[in-house]
Amino acid sequence: MGITKQYLAYKPSGAFNIIVSPRPNLSFVTYKGVQGRCIATGGAERLLIWDLRIGEKVLEIPNEKEEITVLRPSPDNLHISVGYANGSVQIFDLGSEQSVSSFVVHKTAVSCLRYDSTGLKLLTGGLDTDLVVLDVVAESGLCRLSGHRGPITDAHFLDASGQIVVSCSKDTQIKFWDLETQNCFKTLVDHTTEVWALGLFRDGFLVSGSSETSLNVYRVTPNTKEDAKDLGSFESEAMNPIVVKLLGIIPRTGKGRTIALVSDQDGSILACHGTDNQIELFYFCSRTEALKRLTKRLKKLSVDLAEKKSDVSLFDEVKKLPSIKTQCKIRGIDILLGTNGDLRVVVSSANNFIKLFNLNVKEKNAEPAEIRSLTQIGHHSEVRSVSFSSDNLAIASGSGDSLKIWNRESLKCIRTIYCGAILCTLFVPGDRHVLLGLRSGELVIVNIVVGVIVESIPAHEKELWSICAMPDMKGCISAGGDKTVKFWSYELIQDPESKSQVLSLMHRNTLKLDEVIMCVKISPNNKFIACALLDSTVKIFFRDTLKFYLSLYGHKLPVTSMDISHDSSLIVTGSGDRNVKIWGLDFGDCHKSIFAHDDSVLAVQFIPETHMFFSCGKDGKIKEWDADNFEKISTLPGHHIGEANSLAISPNSLFLVTAGNDKVIRLFEKTDEPIVLEDAHEEEREEVENRILATGDESTIPGMPGLKLPSKKTVGAEKGAESILESLEIGNQFDGSEDKELHPLMRAFDVNNSSDFLLVTISHIRPSDLEESLLLLPFTSVCEIIRKIHSLADKRRDQTELICKVVLFLFRIHQKPIMANHVLYRDIKKMIKKLQEVVQELRDMIGMNYYGLRMIQKQIEEREGVELFKEITKKRQEKERRRKIAMIRKRARDLEA
Repeated sequence: MGITKQYLAYKPSGAFNIIVSPRPNLSFVTYKGVQGRCIATGGAERLLIWDLRIGEKVLEIPNEKEEITVLRPSPDNLHISVGYANGSVQIFDLGSEQSVSSFVVHKTAVSCLRYDSTGLKLLTGGLDTDLVVLDVVAESGLCRLSGHRGPITDAHFLDASGQIVVSCSKDTQIKFWDLETQNCFKTLVDHTTEVWALGLFRDGFLVSGSSETSLNVYRVTPNTKEDAKDLGSFESEAMNPIVVKLLGIIPRTGKGRTIALVSDQDGSILACHGTDNQIELFYFCSRTEALKRLTKRLKKLSVDLAEKKSDVSLFDEVKKLPSIKTQCKIRGIDILLGTNGDLRVVVSSANNFIKLFNLNVKEKNAEPAEIRSLTQIGHHSEVRSVSFSSDNLAIASGSGDSLKIWNRESLKCIRTIYCGAILCTLFVPGDRHVLLGLRSGELVIVNIVVGVIVESIPAHEKELWSICAMPDMKGCISAGGDKTVKFWSYELIQDPESKSQVLSLMHRNTLKLDEVIMCVKISPNNKFIACALLDSTVKIFFRDTLKFYLSLYGHKLPVTSMDISHDSSLIVTGSGDRNVKIWGLDFGDCHKSIFAHDDSVLAVQFIPETHMFFSCGKDGKIKEWDADNFEKISTLPGHHIGEANSLAISPNSLFLVTAGNDKVIRLFEKTDEPIVLEDAHEEEREEVENRILATGDESTIPGMPGLKLPSKKTVGAEKGAESILESLEIGNQFDGSEDKELHPLMRAFDVNNSSDFLLVTISHIRPSDLEESLLLLPFTSVCEIIRKIHSLADKRRDQTELICKVVLFLFRIHQKPIMANHVLYRDIKKMIKKLQEVVQELRDMIGMNYYGLRMIQKQIEEREGVELFKEITKKRQEKERRRKIAMIRKRARDLEA
């Protein structure tokens, strides 16, 4: 075996610059008992929680695979559910910061998440036009609702019981669903354009927002006998549990379609925004407040109130509050109403900032005021350039409006300088100054110690695309869109104001070419200058005489980036034709052309003192290559949203930093973990193969063509089915053997019989994948499982819930074959009897414990004179009081009828 080259792996070390992504919403959360100042947002694939009072990130939960599309905190503020672009949903515990549940329910991105009033059910909507109701406690799906013809945009639980769901879609329809029958019983077709948002408010108000410049307002009430008589011949409407009536419309002053409708915790305030920079606020009055407004209005019109007592209009019930305007377009909002009438409105923008506004809704003529903001933590536009300092401790990043200097260890911004659209950056020797190339063609010198611009030099007439340092560290060269390469030397000049010496650049020479220069590099031996031109060629000139030496041609599109190795023997070029070419600098021959990325290559750079280099492109991927044997070493987890614009490697080659369109700057650190190329390539092939399910994407059952489970088939479900089949096979071999020797897997699970081995195997399957795994089992294996359930139900009473879940699902799916199998009749009869006994025993135990604890609580309260669980008790009493009031009103209406 020959000697193989050893490579060391780069691993993700951190991500910074991102405050909030434009796609997901944001929400107030209660974190560690703090309410009203903590905001949960999505930062690309990471869940971020910001404390607006201290202006810092207090929690970060990463997921290196998929982008966050929507998030929603639970009603008790203990958990937060997060939806991702691949259709999965994860629920995190804010206390332990760990994932407590994971579901894969949609084929495409999750578009909405809603909890019911108890927090036990979670409603998810996806771009695949389906709604899925999840049981958070059992970690399983309850039902899948299909009927919309367009992507789901919003959905809510309509009633406190959580049995009615209302949803809207891009198909212009609003549908009402009964979860008991899993059918749509009512559809509203009042909108002629896509419906983008729904909002539920007190007194049964339902508000919908579409692409029109108005909001539709409906009143939803329970269907009574009187309502059924009014419906007349509409028999299907008379059977509906609710009645929906269109009250009118609320005109919007904002431009564009409605993006979101948000309500406070009591449902009294509506906040909506469109595609502009304005937030409109409306207050839904109570019945008493509406009558007062009606009285005032009629007094102005000199109308007798007794004659118009029942004419309360939508104008009286909805009051417009002052609007809030921001500097940029709004992407997400959330509101929180305090006890004193203080309304807090948090706003996120596509420009990567968060602002918090305050408005007192009880004060007359109150104006909203900005009280908190997160604007200086990250760039407001995409980062175009990154570079390392010579001591590897600082990172400079340039965007369309500013330069930021970051501390590599803490990943915090230490300087921000606003200077214009930056295209390239370079640290000056000494790391006290940074050179910036602007889109305007200016070459700017920035003193990062004091954070000021020292000098702005009009170096080029058009864009300044590239800056490269001289090998002797005494100057630099710049290239731009005016077809010139300019040579500069560092000079110290006298500042007339401060009477001190400051850094400046002295123009030494100019090289004029026939095409726009996209990139320029100088060889480390100070012998050659390479210029990448817009005509897809790379021209190489002698450094001292500026005479033409070589022309590297072969790319089909312009070269966007290039680099020269430390020994000046190789030059690597990346182009818009998606290829990376490795050239010899001595003869200009092409050593290898590599199809590197799925889109244009935007940056390449050699690792110092090696022939290995990194590349990144518009496909968002970051790849490491070996220029000697032309092998791909590894693919790093890159930018999932958009393209990777730039990369930089630290002088000590221990760190790699990349920047992309997702406004995330990612840091990678070199580890001591070796990479074996064959193993790395095999892992990549397995990852690609795992995306393709061996049994297909659809869940089909003979005789049940319309079956739609609330879960989605995954690789985990297939592996779960394989593990069940393997456990059955091992169990049969164990039962059939005379020596009863335990299988290694049985020893690993610490079991000594086949039934316990089967149960342990099933319990290790993720709850969201369990049904799909059972669905893949052949009927013969289903019969074996049913035969073993009887003994399991008697021996393992601690797993009664799991056993019943498996049995009920198998009976529901294989009902007809099981009924036709007379051999299983006795086993089924015994199993049913035993399961009824253990379930009744479990119910009795839970009931006795519950009422025993309540009796102990009552004794403690009487003896100590205190009230345990005061807040929860008050909420329960208030809920009971409201229920009694509703019953009294209903009886009064029945008596009047």
